[in-house]
Amino acid sequence: MSFITHFVDLFLQSAPWLLLGLFIAGLIKQLIPESWVKKQLGQGNRIVRAAFIGAPLPLCSCGVIPTAMAVRRAGASKASTASFLVATPETGVDSLSITYSLMGPVMTIARPISAIISAIVTGNLVKTFIEETPPTSPEIPKSCCSGTPPPDPTLAEKFINGIRYGFGRLLGDFVNWLLVGLIVAALIQTFVPGDWLTRYGSGPLGMALMVIIAIPMYVCATASTPIAAGLMLGGVSPGAALVFMLAGPATNIATMAVVRQELGNRSLVAYLAGVIGSALLMGLALDALESYFNWQLIVRSGAHEHVGMIGFSSGIALTLLIAYQYIKKLPARLKPTQPAS
Repeated sequence: MSFITHFVDLFLQSAPWLLLGLFIAGLIKQLIPESWVKKQLGQGNRIVRAAFIGAPLPLCSCGVIPTAMAVRRAGASKASTASFLVATPETGVDSLSITYSLMGPVMTIARPISAIISAIVTGNLVKTFIEETPPTSPEIPKSCCSGTPPPDPTLAEKFINGIRYGFGRLLGDFVNWLLVGLIVAALIQTFVPGDWLTRYGSGPLGMALMVIIAIPMYVCATASTPIAAGLMLGGVSPGAALVFMLAGPATNIATMAVVRQELGNRSLVAYLAGVIGSALLMGLALDALESYFNWQLIVRSGAHEHVGMIGFSSGIALTLLIAYQYIKKLPARLKPTQPAS
């Protein structure tokens, strides 16, 4: 099969589940506002709660940063903030839908469980080894221009706002890396010899290789999924693919910069140790369970004959939504720059 065929197959296989994930993510965004998150986590050590609250939230690697900063400056401990910063980008309802589409139910279950464990371990490492200090700066005060709070949106308004967020802003946050992920997955399927990945893509060596590949990549949970699926199709073990999906979204440069700024240098070391160590342990555990129970983790490559009308119609809808994301940015890019005076 050619590169184009692999890419189209992956795109059509992912489209229905990705659209479903974006829809649910938009609704969750409206039902769980940032103010509620700050209220729940803005007091002392709430590591476990931070992990469970962060895991389903529809925030990508870049979107979690302002929320985590707000949580920290609202009074959350360093440990709780670190836990939230790990759990939120490693998984989410949008990434779980595409995980099920491409990698099946076992990986769909293993991913959020591993993300929550990773977040709790990282938070406890920060709590154990790092001295607690006040936030670097206080929470930004709200405007005092008006003493009347805005009215709460109606259920219909929340639904509409959720649709706009899911298919608008959230998709726009990761659309570039989603396409990169699909392209990389198609390239792996087309050009990387399967025997090479089978030889080096399992065990501790393969998982360490996944960490080295994942850390410099600015990739969110959703975009990392097709790459991991492509690696598995090429011969990488499920555990190594899980390591990639855990380490990549939680260790990008932007997140590490925020950890260093808000929590300190020593917290960054504990953060990286927790994320990488947990990812490796979860990967080894998944491979051990697969071997013990003789699970058959078959990655779905999205063959044309299995796509069907839903896949094609969803693919068209997703293509239009992606095109809109780029078209709406054209006026700003085409606007002539003012010459310096």
